[in-house]
This record gives sequence, structure tokens and C-alpha cells, in this order.
Amino acid sequence: MSFKCFDVSIENDIAHIILSRPEKRNSMIPEFWDELPAIINDLDKNSSARVIVLSSTGPHFTSGLDTSVFGSSIENSDNPDTLEKLNRQRSAKLYDTIKYMQQTFTCLEKCRVPVLAAIQGGAIGGGVDLITACDLRYMTEDGYLSIFEINIGMTADVGTFPRITKLLPEGVVKELAYTGRRMSAQEARSHGLVNDVFPDQQTMLEAVMDIARQIASKAPLAIYGSKHIINYARDHSTADSLDYIGLWNASMLQANEISEAINAAEEKRGGDFVDLPATRQKMGKGITK
Repeated sequence: MSFKCFDVSIENDIAHIILSRPEKRNSMIPEFWDELPAIINDLDKNSSARVIVLSSTGPHFTSGLDTSVFGSSIENSDNPDTLEKLNRQRSAKLYDTIKYMQQTFTCLEKCRVPVLAAIQGGAIGGGVDLITACDLRYMTEDGYLSIFEINIGMTADVGTFPRITKLLPEGVVKELAYTGRRMSAQEARSHGLVNDVFPDQQTMLEAVMDIARQIASKAPLAIYGSKHIINYARDHSTADSLDYIGLWNASMLQANEISEAINAAEEKRGGDFVDLPATRQKMGKGITK
């Protein structure tokens, strides 16, 4: 399947999703919001990969939201009665649009496998929403991020604040949000937002793919559990999280996978682990398999 905003390949259990509109700075046009969740959900549903790498092309990772997304949702009419009705509906329609856009990034968080972001140049505006929904983030030395929305009179609304406040100190987040300034790759790394910084994109991609291969070599069921519990612990109390991990392992722990991991390490070979099962799919009217 071909996409307008992305190129997708799968090799050695690693899915590589590449933003592919460098001439437009990989701006997030209307198709972007449909294609990314379709790709992620298909990979997850069919258990097509054990890890996902998200990278980009051109001088910038992404310049963020193409504001035509909003312009195209504004309807007009020469009929005064119709126009008045449209005006009354406008806020509800915008709310619906924002909720739809939010799920485009939430799917990265909900995906059962880890998502690694390899960021060159700017991750601007919606780019911050995107990378904060990923599990791991890597940047080139010229990389930076900017909560740019304030510069065009907007409050970031597609996912930045609920996630970045868990990744950066509150005062730092507020400074970025109030000023719209750029945070460099080195500054982001100093705060722990970025895992590592590399001199150029090629070096970064090689390193990120090596990390992806390490993840792909581990037991997928255990990786899934780790991601799920880490995200749960972020959003719940310590007591709730301790109870939840106990219940999770009581139902999900697989002795055969543990034995295989130990034996593989002792024998200095790759582990023969089971993949995640495909998710339940509807068949006909409400029937699942």
C-alpha cells in the first residue's frame, strides 16, 4: 500500500516508517492524520514487527501542523440561516477535529511494541506532540524542538502538554510553552527528554537501528508487558502500579519464554521467542476471531 506522507518497510522484525515529504518540511497535511494511525494500527493488529523506528527526510523532522487542516474544516454559506447554523456548530466540529488528531499520536503510545523516534533538524509544533508519544527519542546535533503554537496565538492541543509534563520539569515546560523558543538537542538530552545525540543523521539512524535490533531480539511478550506497565505506572500511584504489575504477571508471565531467554544467553545464541498474537478482528456482524 502506498501513502502520501510516509514510506514503510519491514526487515528483521523492525518496521521503519519514514516521513517522506522533505520538500514541504514534512508538514502534517490532512492525509497525515489518517495515514499514521492506519500504519501503526495495521502493524500492531497483525503483529508485523517487534519494534518500530520513525524517522524523516530533508532538513527537518517535521515543521508541524499544516494549518489548512483547520481551514478545510470551516464551512460557509450564502444562506443566512444556514450560516448561522454552521457558526453554532463550529466549536463542536473543531473539538471533534482535535480529538481525531489526538488519536493519531495516542496510537503510538497504545501500540504494543516500542516506537523509536530518530529526529533530525526541527521537531516543530505538532512534531513535539509526535515525538513525546514515542517510547525513545534520538536527535542529531542540529536537532531542536519548539512548542511553536504560542507564536501563532494557539495553545498546543494535540498531545504535547499531557505527555511532555511527564518528561520535563514543569518550569522548563512552561518556559517552552510561553516563549515558543527552541530547545536544542543537547539541552533536551540534559533534561532526559532525548536518549542520545549524534553528529549527523546517518550515524543516528545506524545507532537507532542497532538499538531496535537489540529490542527485537528480546521476548516480545515481555517487551509488551514492560511498555504497558511503564505507561500505567506513569499515570497511576505507586500502590496501584505495584498491584497491577502483580496481576499482570500472575496472568501473563510465561515460564517457557523465561527458560528460553536463560538458555539462549547461556548458549550465546538468539532466543526463539513467540511473537505477539494478532489482535482480535471483526468478522461480519459482531463476530470476532
